[in-house]
Amino acid sequence: LVYVNTRMLQTVLVEPKWAGRMTPEDYRGLTPLIYSHVNPYGRFDLDLNDRIDFGRLAA
Repeated sequence: LVYVNTRMLQTVLVEPKWAGRMTPEDYRGLTPLIYSHVNPYGRFDLDLNDRIDFGRLAA
């Protein structure tokens, strides 16, 4: 769940339009989601080399 949320944020923030709107306060608000380990459902072994293609899923 956190992995998917993080990937969605990365997809949005890679766009200069949105990245330019982010202030340091906005980035601090993202810190717990990106840098903290949240695992309410047990252990999931992820292959971080296998990326979710959100562009393909949106089509």
